[in-house]
Amino acid sequence: MTVLEIVTLPDKVLRQKTRPVTRFDADLQQLIDDMIETMRVAPGVGLAAPQIGQSLSLAVIETLPKVDEEDNEIEGSRDLYVIANPEIVWESPKQVDGIEGCLSIPGYVGEVARAEAVRVRAQDRHGKKIKLRVNGWTARIFQHEIDHLNGVLYIDKLTAPENFWTDEAFSALMADDEDEATAVPEL
Repeated sequence: MTVLEIVTLPDKVLRQKTRPVTRFDADLQQLIDDMIETMRVAPGVGLAAPQIGQSLSLAVIETLPKVDEEDNEIEGSRDLYVIANPEIVWESPKQVDGIEGCLSIPGYVGEVARAEAVRVRAQDRHGKKIKLRVNGWTARIFQHEIDHLNGVLYIDKLTAPENFWTDEAFSALMADDEDEATAVPEL
């Protein structure tokens, strides 16, 4: 497998609607394997084809691991999805704010409201039609990656313009919040 170059803003492929995947051949299988390897090395939890310069309706997603009582990753607990030509066919009415970053916008994070759950119709890596219902963090990843396939980036969906930070500023903000939450008031 090959680790591919991840394109970043302002590359125009990130702002284009992708073309459908029509051939599920050996070349596509190699591209999928390379995308999975690239996502893992980056490291990320999702990667859409435009992020590697390919205008294809294709994304790979790997969920966060489950952890045991001591917060150690449980081996084999991640789910890997390959979705071609995905379409969100239902969104829960409940929206949840969350912090997102993007491999194509390195060094920044922002707050985005996303549907808490979605249903997705797509094809798997071999072209078989699939239907998925995902919720929570996994639903957020799916929405983020499917947005990429439509030329939409998380920065287009910020809850407010001021809810966009450098990684360093966000880490400092979170550290300040933790200090306030754990500070003992003087009596």
